Amino acid sequence: MCWGATADLVAGAGVTGVGLACVTRVRDVRDLPLAALPLLLGAHQLVEAMVWDAGGGSGPATVVWAVIALPLLAVWVPSGVWCAAPPHAGRRLGAVLAVGVATAAGLAYGLAVGPVTAQIRGHTIGYVTDLSHPVLLVTGYLLATVGSLLLSGDRRLLTLGVFVAVGALVCWTLWRLEFVSTWCAFAAVCSVLLLGWVRARPAPR
Repeated sequence: MCWGATADLVAGAGVTGVGLACVTRVRDVRDLPLAALPLLLGAHQLVEAMVWDAGGGSGPATVVWAVIALPLLAVWVPSGVWCAAPPHAGRRLGAVLAVGVATAAGLAYGLAVGPVTAQIRGHTIGYVTDLSHPVLLVTGYLLATVGSLLLSGDRRLLTLGVFVAVGALVCWTLWRLEFVSTWCAFAAVCSVLLLGWVRARPAPR
């Protein structure tokens, strides 16, 4: 995230609090994976605070950050949306989830065979790893994370997907070398929209 360890700590604590509120308000167990997403994103920001404190590099905090940001989110988001979505959206979301699983496998392989390093660039952090077919993997990643929200069949999740998609475009345009870090931070802050989604969900019959 921008600015430094303190900003990540504040953002991480705030998003984690949103995640706790989401989880405690869940009325249908099928909503739980998606409702718990802010907890993961809040923890993610706290891990990045450790990356700041370490001065970047390729230490454990960097590896944990990359594992959450890349393969884990590529599976967590579409699977959470698939669980919570209305039945009529199940088939298309199943296809998106399959893309997420395949993308996560490629990302996990890249992280396993090659080092990932964090480079502090002014007030941002850039993460560098050697991935084969990066364009294909980025496309699959955005389809799995953003696409699942846009195809969810739920108005509030569609709104969240639009916000995250716009955030991805802005982050890519302004901070291309630090895209993953800044986009993940933006997505974490957008988690407050998930709280509104959880509160609006009907109780199961």
